[in-house]
Amino acid sequence: MAALGAAENQGPLKDVTPSATPVTFSGTVGLFMPSATPSSQTAVLFLSPWGFEEMCARKFWRILAEDFAKAGIASLRFDYAGTGDALDVEDPGEGLALWEGTALDAAAMLRSLSGCERLILVSQGLGSVVALDIAAHLSVVDGIALLAPTISGRAYLRELTVWSKMIDEGMGLTEAQRRTEGVTIASLRMPDTIAAAVKKLNLMTLAHVNAPDCLVLTRPGRPSDADFAAHLETLGPRVERAAYDGYDELVSNPTIATMPLEAGRKILDWVQSIATEPATAPRKILRAPRAEALDGDGFRETPLRFGEGGRLFGILCEPSGARMGATALLLTTAYDRHAGWGRMSVTMARALACDGIPSLRFDTANVADSPPLPDAREQVLYSRDQHQDVSAALDFLETQKLLPAFAVGRCSGGYLAFQSAIRDSRCSGLITVNPYAFFWDETQSVDEALRFVPRSLETYGQKLLQFETLKRLYGGQIDAKSAARNIVVALARRAVRLGRPLLGVLPFFAGEHETVINGFRALAKRRVDISLIYSAHDIGLDHFREHFGEDAAGLKNFPDIRLTIIPDADHNLTPPYARKVYLREVREMALRLGE
Repeated sequence: MAALGAAENQGPLKDVTPSATPVTFSGTVGLFMPSATPSSQTAVLFLSPWGFEEMCARKFWRILAEDFAKAGIASLRFDYAGTGDALDVEDPGEGLALWEGTALDAAAMLRSLSGCERLILVSQGLGSVVALDIAAHLSVVDGIALLAPTISGRAYLRELTVWSKMIDEGMGLTEAQRRTEGVTIASLRMPDTIAAAVKKLNLMTLAHVNAPDCLVLTRPGRPSDADFAAHLETLGPRVERAAYDGYDELVSNPTIATMPLEAGRKILDWVQSIATEPATAPRKILRAPRAEALDGDGFRETPLRFGEGGRLFGILCEPSGARMGATALLLTTAYDRHAGWGRMSVTMARALACDGIPSLRFDTANVADSPPLPDAREQVLYSRDQHQDVSAALDFLETQKLLPAFAVGRCSGGYLAFQSAIRDSRCSGLITVNPYAFFWDETQSVDEALRFVPRSLETYGQKLLQFETLKRLYGGQIDAKSAARNIVVALARRAVRLGRPLLGVLPFFAGEHETVINGFRALAKRRVDISLIYSAHDIGLDHFREHFGEDAAGLKNFPDIRLTIIPDADHNLTPPYARKVYLREVREMALRLGE
């Protein structure tokens, strides 16, 4: 049985891979990856997809950039204006001009940083439209890679609507809880003017391509991708086609996404085949990579690297005026990038800064933009390796004189926050939101658990009463075996809770319970400020009750712990009122600890 024991100090890390070098320009954040070997005269500019697809592809982009660097090819990836870590934009203008403007500025920045005159554009989804458009304004594009390109705007928006509903149903959202205004997916809304322009898109009417070479990766079951490749061939460039193996597994869910490494090899081979050979004379690099702070309304954000060898990437958000409270350490959830689900961490950090509260949000190792630790397991969730990352973040805050600090996390991030607070005395507070558990048996497969996460019995009961659920179950769209197994597990755990006076002597449950309670006792002894937040029917609440009872009576032994139950909210806190409760708890803890 696994213990809650601390991640031991393993000494200096060997062969650490640094994260990409952050740069800022045009109100956004970029990540520059210089070449690691004698370099090509051609650099790669990434043009990302939008929304949920971008979040799923974030880690894949980082892996590609690292592979390009090893092959001697520099690259830059960035956030479009108003997305990710970029500053918000009050007026998005008309059409895709806003994002295309950011992309053109990124192209100029990449040429200045790398000293490369020539560019290759690597794009996916809606980013392919941006790539084709900006290529028309650049005379230096040697090739465009179009991965699962958005060919028909109308078809794309219809697909987003279906995709959005599937994601919301997967989270257990009711129709009343869903955010359906405009084009919205995973709590991310596309600006209306951009959505209107996307609706009119049709790449089958494209009349010119300003690049001599193109690569099209076609998705399985989408004949329109092959039709588009054929259309490109009529426009003059050399077109290479290949299957986008693993596309569906990549974009299904960032938590369980499988990196399409075979597709990545195809992209790398193609880029190398058209990249210009290394120059014999030194290239003229116009500027060194530098990340100036981005100034917003009441806040300033600085992208940075920290940890040994600069292996972790994050954003320090500070108030424009005087500091008023402790620093919030905003931990990632699963494999979501540090911006958070629906940019939740971005909006929270900026709101806190307006109240004088600084924060640090960052990607743990092997999540999004932070490379993996040397020799670490591929699966990092619920791993002791992540404790080193939180410790590195606290080291950074200490050097910047930004202590006291407290850990904030949702789901797996909540588990990590709890673990980190136990292990590091510099963590003065703890806020966990819908943690699946406080204890993780390391003999249990994390991958299996993530693919078949059980829900509370109340949620199963509500779903079974819905006609839509019964229809999907009958149609084979729901994994009946997994659902049945999860219901049995939920019933068994409920029986354990109700019979706790007798069943508490069972070795596994007794050991888990004692370990969790001892963890809370250690925190209470250190007078760590603790706030527990749950959605009313979240599965994590079942685990909480296993340790503190159906009516939370066990909390009487921990009178300083605050417990907040949010009615009618999902696991991801989609309703705006749920996020307000979350923000209020973080703000109040920061101000208490900063007194």
